[in-house]
Amino acid sequence: MARIKGGLNAKKKHNRVLKLAKGYRGARSKQYRVAKQSVMRALTSAYAGRKEKKRQFRQLWIARINAAARLNGLSYSKLMYGLKLAEVDINRKMLAELAVNDADGFAKVAEVAKAKLA
Repeated sequence: MARIKGGLNAKKKHNRVLKLAKGYRGARSKQYRVAKQSVMRALTSAYAGRKEKKRQFRQLWIARINAAARLNGLSYSKLMYGLKLAEVDINRKMLAELAVNDADGFAKVAEVAKAKLA
């Protein structure tokens, strides 16, 4: 019986990695061994980046809410505490959206928080 060589599978594996490395500079996109290292690192960074993006958005929302809260005579922490006491369940993403696009609506929410704090 004839011997079966693994050339086809190796070629498929190499091509899969090289396809992911498309656009990289120099040997990183041409040579399998170098491309494999670059792709592994890039995939690790991409995973970490997806987690980082969530943190950055929350940070942005808090900065926007704080700026709008201070225009209404409250700090961010006082606003959030007042909303908690008033049992207003609204997330930071929606509060930030209100702060940017609907200043009057945000002012009403801030008044609710102020009333509970006083």
